[in-house]
Amino acid sequence: MGQQRFRISTVLLLSAVAALAQNPKISRDLRQTAGSANVDVIVQFNQVPTAAHHKKVSGHGGTLKMPLEVVKAGQYSVPASKLADLAADPDVAYISPNRTLKGSLDYSVATVGADIALQNSWNGAGVGVAVIDSGVTDHWDLRVGSDNPSSSKAGKSRVVYSESFVAAAKNGAKTLTDEYGHGTHVAGIIAGNASGSDAKMSTRTFRGLAPKAHIVNLRVLDQTGAGQDSYVIAAIARAIALKSTYNIRVINLSVGRPVYESYTTDPLCKAVEAAWKAGIVVVVAAGNDGRDNSGGRNGYATINAPGNDPYVITVGAMKTKKSPSRADDEIASYSSKGPSFIDHVVKPDVVAPGNQIVSLLMNSNNWISELYPQNVVPYSYYQTTGANVRSYTYAWLSGTSMATPMVSGAAVLMLQKDPSLTPDQVKARLMKTASKSFPCSSTAIDPVSGATYTSQYDIFTVGAGYLDVWAALNNSDPLTGRALSPVAVFDAATGKVSLAGVDGSSAAWGSSATWGTSAVWGSSAVWGSRVIDSTSAVWGTSAVWGSSNLSGFSAVWGSSALWGTTTSAANASGPAGSNSIAATSSISSPESVKVAIYGEQ
Repeated sequence: MGQQRFRISTVLLLSAVAALAQNPKISRDLRQTAGSANVDVIVQFNQVPTAAHHKKVSGHGGTLKMPLEVVKAGQYSVPASKLADLAADPDVAYISPNRTLKGSLDYSVATVGADIALQNSWNGAGVGVAVIDSGVTDHWDLRVGSDNPSSSKAGKSRVVYSESFVAAAKNGAKTLTDEYGHGTHVAGIIAGNASGSDAKMSTRTFRGLAPKAHIVNLRVLDQTGAGQDSYVIAAIARAIALKSTYNIRVINLSVGRPVYESYTTDPLCKAVEAAWKAGIVVVVAAGNDGRDNSGGRNGYATINAPGNDPYVITVGAMKTKKSPSRADDEIASYSSKGPSFIDHVVKPDVVAPGNQIVSLLMNSNNWISELYPQNVVPYSYYQTTGANVRSYTYAWLSGTSMATPMVSGAAVLMLQKDPSLTPDQVKARLMKTASKSFPCSSTAIDPVSGATYTSQYDIFTVGAGYLDVWAALNNSDPLTGRALSPVAVFDAATGKVSLAGVDGSSAAWGSSATWGTSAVWGSSAVWGSRVIDSTSAVWGTSAVWGSSNLSGFSAVWGSSALWGTTTSAANASGPAGSNSIAATSSISSPESVKVAIYGEQ
């Protein structure tokens, strides 16, 4: 009898696994889950869920943990054995895990032309930025008119609202303190006013791009820099709700995780789209996986989510080479490259300074300064009489996490100058005015391992070009449609990759319906003639960058590529499939942590 029960249980278990494995409404990384143990999932419905929908989930043994109405979903704890039954409900659209995310100036401001903007009184006054990160600790560089850092009354804080969506490690309470150190650094790049470095004894000034902007602090990462999809989705919803109260016009997301499904299904991507459609510019880090050579792809197809979404502005990282001139700047070899996994969206959209960036660090009581004290800026670096001891006021950090707030700051200045701009207009102008003068290739040396990395300057590496704040502020070209990033389409007959609209249209970035006249918004005007040839090809045997110059071409587009033999999103294998691409989030792997902390030469 016992053996018979065991056989029956085994058959039922295998049947449940089989049901999951074939269910298109269940994400790939959940399809191998079975058993009675509960799993933390995000269930999307065909409408904003009501009490009746929550009751249906509870009928399958599930418990509501957090409503996520902004994406017509909820976070639930559900027995794995009940996922197939739950997915069978016609009201359920998609089920995915509550995945984990990670947090992916003295020269940089001048490099992107922001110093000229400040000289002309564009400083971000009146504009709110939601920093969705590890928290923002109060810093005198984030106060109004603070000119005496030693004073406890050194100005009113420009962090106008704070909320945490993550519990602290020590007592389980939700603390607003930046226990990691990442969010405060990001906020400083956007809005630091240099109070701690702008003095008679200072030789260097560490000022953000929009030093009078207001910060809305929405904490989603814990003391180790980890968070969850549900935290970020809830924070985005809060930013949308508070948009009018604090004039939130920009969301900065220097966080990311691997791409597991199409952006049309991913709840994280749906959340950033909701913010964009609500009139908020969303700026996202590309990721720090450009050195990933798995499958011989040389870092291509490593863009992190939600940076794979065509609505948002996705940012890669440049190296300023410690000079204000652009002439010697190079791409950071760790900056993630496109096209995006599964959907082939052309990313990043722009690149900005992100290597060895100096910004805020309030004290030594955070993860970054404790584990990497060598990244804390000594007084001697920016003060004539400063001792060679660590200041615990500023720190060097590197990565696309640092490049992202550069673009957020630029967007703030544009919206201060013209509050009527839509998110699409901001994105379009930033991309068109971005500098398009690059070398054909460059070589980087890892300062720790000594390894050498070679980068090509194609559309999937540098996007539309290098951020130019002053040029963007002075651009007035019209835009009547949407500025969705196009997709890359491979033609096996010609061996070329060209651009198309996300809806399949070949007229993206050139048609009057989308970008105004072709003379203004033609594809070469946005990306430059060096990366798009006369036939509109962007990659391939006879494109400007021939396949012989891009060893990653065959890995991404070849017949035995990781992408499979077609470019159809429906046929592309996800991370759980046999043709998977194992992308990593911004600073989750040892390699990514190393480059994000140390940077490169």
